[in-house]
Amino acid sequence: MKNLLKEFRTFALRGNVMDLAIAVIIGAAFQSVVKSLTDDIISPILGLFVQTDLSNLVLSIFGVEIRYGSFLTAVINFVIMAFVIFFLMKVVNQVAGLKKTKKVAEVHIKTCPYCYTEIPIKAQRCPHCTTNLTQE
Repeated sequence: MKNLLKEFRTFALRGNVMDLAIAVIIGAAFQSVVKSLTDDIISPILGLFVQTDLSNLVLSIFGVEIRYGSFLTAVINFVIMAFVIFFLMKVVNQVAGLKKTKKVAEVHIKTCPYCYTEIPIKAQRCPHCTTNLTQE
């Protein structure tokens, strides 16, 4: 049992798990901001066009109430969250792409296909096995 707790502690304190926990907490906080934006700003503006509060829109069929206004509000929340996440991922991918291009530019060696010795990228002949590399 003690070993199991030690393994769990190691797992929980690993960087990826902590990053995920922080992301979930920030995501939940951001969701409340988006919900407030939708409920307090966007829905009233859209309500001007339909002359009522968007979340109060109801369709009654045979005495059953279908609250499609609440559904529309949830869809608006989802679209805003999806757009923000898309935008953030786009920025993260661009930053990651910049780091990759810098790493590619720093490569100054290659491997000889015959003896597998590391040689300068501009070498025309392998200094170890003397193979002519210009034919490749």
